[in-house]
Amino acid sequence: MPRHRPTQTPRQTGHPGPKPLPPQEREQRGTALRRRIAELRGPAVPPRPLDARALAALAANPGCRRRALLDGAGVDKAKLADALGSPAPFGQSQFALVRGNAFEARVKADGGTELMRLLCERLGGGEAPREVVVPDLTAAGPEGRAARTALALREATGAGGWALLDHPMLALEVAGSPAYLEPDAVAVHPDGTWTVVEIKSFPMIDGSADAAKVGAAARQSAVYVLALERIAELTEGAAVDHRVLLVCPKDFSNLPTASVVDVRKQRAVTRRQLARLTRFEEIAAALPEGTTFDPGCSRQQLDAAVESVAAAYAPECLAACELAFHCRAKARAADAVEALGRSVRGELGGLTTVRAVLAAAAGKEGDPTDPTVAALRCAAALRAEALEGGAACR
Repeated sequence: MPRHRPTQTPRQTGHPGPKPLPPQEREQRGTALRRRIAELRGPAVPPRPLDARALAALAANPGCRRRALLDGAGVDKAKLADALGSPAPFGQSQFALVRGNAFEARVKADGGTELMRLLCERLGGGEAPREVVVPDLTAAGPEGRAARTALALREATGAGGWALLDHPMLALEVAGSPAYLEPDAVAVHPDGTWTVVEIKSFPMIDGSADAAKVGAAARQSAVYVLALERIAELTEGAAVDHRVLLVCPKDFSNLPTASVVDVRKQRAVTRRQLARLTRFEEIAAALPEGTTFDPGCSRQQLDAAVESVAAAYAPECLAACELAFHCRAKARAADAVEALGRSVRGELGGLTTVRAVLAAAAGKEGDPTDPTVAALRCAAALRAEALEGGAACR
């Protein structure tokens, strides 16, 4: 069975873009930005890296300037939420982490023999290769590891054989600041195709896994694909596969099995949403002087700092953002309709508070010629009629 080869990533053409800054000015701006980031995060607070899971969540809500700023500055949102009195009650347990690490080690044992077998079996590459190169990706710091990964990918592609990169480091610019991403593995095929491998500890039962978890893994993998495409553009003969190999435990055992996930849709959505993000420098420039998100500050200071950046809360944030419970409390206190969900907010037009919606439905406020107000009053009348009918039946 011939193996599918994806189309190579096209190079950008057309307008040449803005003129690059002179090296000295670029260095000065970079130094000023790093200083500003340290001030926002807190001088003694280490930065929290922006991983693919956070990027996927950020791309799902690009209108949230608050999350874009905090993630760009490397702020630990979990510690910030604790300091604000709204801790996020989610995250992986220590048992789940240990189980996941043990399963990943089993999948990659013996130089990735089982992993390569699953890869060839699911992607139609024939028998598992007898010889697989596993390059050393050790380097100092994330920048060094990202450079070493890019070099290893180019060398493996030029060699024309099989290679398996274990926990490579990829770089992707997001809203004007770099994000460093670490997929579980990337396989290089003899024809120059690069395939992302994502290893998860949730089970595949009878050949299928939980749809919500697979969707989250697909969105996360799409970020890796985007980062790999940046390297592929500068690598002769390289192409990034839009299909990702998802490896999970089979049924209720610890034996690995795999399925192929097409992430073209997730990749297109993520690329478009990340492009919509406001640049980090623009958001930071609009903040009041002295704004900081250092968890060591008082609760009043932190609350004022967080409120100085606009948020775009939606109930979906509760499963993806550590600050979601704080934002929900603020939205409820402001009586904002955003707390009811994006779809509800979109249907209500110019009615921005729950009080205004109830008043319009009761006929106390609002323009009766407004379609939204007319629909609310009609719905209220139907509800009253249904309740009266129910009471009569009793």
